[in-house]
Amino acid sequence: MPTYRRSTRIAAPIDDVWEFHSTVDGLLELTPDWMNMRIEAVEGPDGERDPGVLTAGSRIRMSIRPFGVVPRQRWISRIVEREPEGTAPVEGSAYFVDDMVDGPFRTWEHTHAFYADGDETVLTDTVEYRLPFGPLGEAAGPFAKIGFEGMFRDRHRRTADRFDAE
Repeated sequence: MPTYRRSTRIAAPIDDVWEFHSTVDGLLELTPDWMNMRIEAVEGPDGERDPGVLTAGSRIRMSIRPFGVVPRQRWISRIVEREPEGTAPVEGSAYFVDDMVDGPFRTWEHTHAFYADGDETVLTDTVEYRLPFGPLGEAAGPFAKIGFEGMFRDRHRRTADRFDAE
């Protein structure tokens, strides 16, 4: 399965970076404007609407329209794993994993990992994915990384800028 990975050092403690990435507000702030993303609904694992923290079992129903030129694409993301489940990381690292329940990819699994390094945090995003369209999508899979690069470079820059401003 094709995999995309990007790491960035953030000049902020892991607790702060983890907390920011654990909410829908963080997702909205991190998503590049050119994705034209809309959050349509957020549901916690117990059915609670708009939970403050995205814990394992939370679902986000959204849509994207990259560059405003393609038809709007629906996407349902689910947090499948979160370690630790509390609000702050322990022992210097934390991660959560979301997958695509419904959307434009055949499969999508995104691991958001956070590693403490003194007063800084190393943020690593890893995406394992399969494109649609069977054998044609399989052949094009490695080239999709080119499209991911701009989005994740922007997400990491936005994270760094957010904490540089504090």
